[in-house]
Amino acid sequence: MHYHLIGICGTAMASLAGMLQARGHRVTGSDENVYPPMSTMLEQLGISVMQGYSAAHLDPAPDCVVVGNALSRGNPEIEATLNRRLLYRSQAETVKEEFIRGRRSLVAAGTHGKTTTTSIATWVAECGGLNPGFLVGGVVQNFESSFRVTESDYFIIEGDEYDTAYFDKGPKFMHYLPETAIVGNIEFDHADIYKDLDAVKTAFKRLMNLVPGEGRLVAGWDSAVVREVVAEMGERLHTRLETFGTSADAMWQARDIDYTSGALTRFRVFREGREWGAFEMPLIGDFNVRNCLGVVVAADAWGVERGAIGEALATFKSVKRRMQVRGEERGVIVIDDFAHHPTAVRETLQALRARYAGRRLVAVFEPRSATSRLAVFQREYVEAFRLADHVVLSTVFARERGSAYGQLLDTEALASEIAATGGPPAHCLDGADSIVGHLAPELRRGDVVAVMSNGGFGGIHEKLLDTLRR
Repeated sequence: MHYHLIGICGTAMASLAGMLQARGHRVTGSDENVYPPMSTMLEQLGISVMQGYSAAHLDPAPDCVVVGNALSRGNPEIEATLNRRLLYRSQAETVKEEFIRGRRSLVAAGTHGKTTTTSIATWVAECGGLNPGFLVGGVVQNFESSFRVTESDYFIIEGDEYDTAYFDKGPKFMHYLPETAIVGNIEFDHADIYKDLDAVKTAFKRLMNLVPGEGRLVAGWDSAVVREVVAEMGERLHTRLETFGTSADAMWQARDIDYTSGALTRFRVFREGREWGAFEMPLIGDFNVRNCLGVVVAADAWGVERGAIGEALATFKSVKRRMQVRGEERGVIVIDDFAHHPTAVRETLQALRARYAGRRLVAVFEPRSATSRLAVFQREYVEAFRLADHVVLSTVFARERGSAYGQLLDTEALASEIAATGGPPAHCLDGADSIVGHLAPELRRGDVVAVMSNGGFGGIHEKLLDTLRR
């Protein structure tokens, strides 16, 4: 078939383009924003990308048009697709029909940690001999890729709760046919999609309702909202429930977590009170222990041997932009992390505090996502940043555009509140260049700088390292 992808340079769309090509299809695409790294990946794959949007890009007519979820009516190619009555699908629906249907699907979902959990699951399944296909919203460093197409019966995918397309406003994970679903945690996020926490809970109930009777719902029992959702499902939950976490009443428990063994985190796993295995991993933080534990439960359901699980966890290389060390100059370590929700900020700083004990921890944060730009979490951010020794906040990304979803976060007030309530010194500056200019002269050997944003943040990581180098 000939697939044409409108908005091909989005992370998920570019990965889908590579997957369709690997399956033997002809793939073309178009986008207004053609830039690395996705444009580079598509060029290396030999996939043709047309600049901008035009009805002429649909000549000759493709067999199927795939519409990216960032696009809306009025786009010339969408209008031509509708007027010419061409077959069109969303990215998630295409993944379902081309790569998931008929296979055993593991969907890793939750407000936080789903990219890492999906990545761990792919490596565990690989070490277990399952040869899984996968699609992840990040680069899995064990594979140096965000996707893979295989002919095995197993497929692993990140369950994104964000909406699917202009014609399908439900979450993407509703298309992924889970035999096993890991739901690690649930919190309010994506204020541009969900009105409130109840709306988020409803979406996850719908996901849980897809899991077949012979499948598994692997539920993170350390999350109070996950417990609420499972309880509210009641008899409508028609699958096997397995709970996991550090909580004493979880079916699967992580105990004796040890961060003192150099570069490795060690923990023991208990199932219904009996020791099931001992594991070690190069990741840090209680949240990553929970991510691994959820995968242990799912891998056991798929018959992966414990030895293979242990080998995989010990050799997992993490995901780019998840507490990734970008470099070290003059004794200063610069770390790149995707954290943007206050819970993720707190967990990231807590983990770095444990790994780099005794060193000064500097937190640099850009409010960029639709929710982090809003004042809804102002108080929670004050608490989250208390774990740092020094805080630098960027002004809200694209603040001149405002937001249709509520009042913007006041970063100057936030900096004052952090410092005034017994927290660390905090400053608010306008963008990457200002932050680098302020911060570089203040840094000293032994400092750890955690840069947190869900976007490019003006290339701040390399700018800071380059300034320190010079």
